[in-house]
Amino acid sequence: MTKKEIVKQISEKLGLTQLKTKEIVQQTFDAIVETLLEVKRIELRNFGVFEVKLRKARKARNPRTGERVDVEPKFVVTFKPGKEMEEKVRKLDTGALAAVGAGGESDGNGAMGKAKPAAARKP
Repeated sequence: MTKKEIVKQISEKLGLTQLKTKEIVQQTFDAIVETLLEVKRIELRNFGVFEVKLRKARKARNPRTGERVDVEPKFVVTFKPGKEMEEKVRKLDTGALAAVGAGGESDGNGAMGKAKPAAARKP
């Protein structure tokens, strides 16, 4: 689902114009980002917690060349779903698992499938 589809869905439910709804949705996203930059954590009850964490420096391997490379420490955003969301997701029909696949990857057309081996991916 895209932001545009979210805007359309909300505007239809609330009877607002898509333009006004898009502005509200964007302001909400902007407020989340600003809070993460300033406070490093935002807790949305019944939804989840976004948090900025420092990922330590590490050694990695370039899959193309096999060469060892140093990865610098960096900040990343983590998300931990709230209890209510977690429960709803767990109750999903297990038939949906077949559509997603184990650790699936989008083919760019919204379809999910198995991840392609590194050699088959485009650079």
